[in-house]
Amino acid sequence: MNRSTQRLFTLVLTLALTLGLLAGCQSTKTTTLTVGMELAYPPFETSTTDNQPTGFSVDFAQALGAKLGRDVVIENIAWSGLIPALETGKIDLIISSMTITEDRQKTIDFSDPYAMSNLALLINSDSPVQSYADLAMDGRILAVKKGSTGHIYAEKNLPAANYRVFDKESACVLEVVQGKADAFTYDQLTIFRNGQDNPDTTRVNLMPYSENTEYWGVGIKKGNDQLKADVNKFIAEYRQSGGFDLLAEKYLTAEQKTFDELNIPFFFDVG
Repeated sequence: MNRSTQRLFTLVLTLALTLGLLAGCQSTKTTTLTVGMELAYPPFETSTTDNQPTGFSVDFAQALGAKLGRDVVIENIAWSGLIPALETGKIDLIISSMTITEDRQKTIDFSDPYAMSNLALLINSDSPVQSYADLAMDGRILAVKKGSTGHIYAEKNLPAANYRVFDKESACVLEVVQGKADAFTYDQLTIFRNGQDNPDTTRVNLMPYSENTEYWGVGIKKGNDQLKADVNKFIAEYRQSGGFDLLAEKYLTAEQKTFDELNIPFFFDVG
């Protein structure tokens, strides 16, 4: 082997060893798990006074990250931007009390369900409305949040003149509180909490009215099958170990008591 060939051999060997070391470092390095949430839905997804993410879904995401050995970063994203952010790779997962629907499954995948819910009604105290069927009467108005399952249900079951669409939950609640709408429909826990916050101007009907129970899942980009499998495994183990029960005790004690009294299945009674 001449000197020139020897130098080339040494250079190639050094480069190969360097790349091997770098690959080894990358394989052991903890990667980030970026989770998208709309931090506007206490007690599931919200923020503290100093703008730190907090709530049920935040704890759930942190537990998932710990299981996967990945540091969790929470991205606060408006509801309408969550699915686009997932599709473009800005986030790895959506954990934001998102209902699994056929329409959403056309663009993203979901994990196995980790919670269940039904639609309920927040009703103005002076309104004659008692049930969802009453909202189809002339002159009755239902407030719905844009893109929510309550919005989708209203499109299918009410005349267009009988519902109004708003971008935010708070705007829907305000319509009912001020008597501009007869009712607002959303999941049972949201309705329960808003009824507690506005006892003088509203009442609630927590009994399910839609034909199908809604299920919440973790949103996952299509094609990311390994992450989907990892999330599903975590959900099963977390449920079996009592993780969801502990979070319910931390965040939802009063709600669970009310649901039990009304004999309504609770959020995490997913069988």
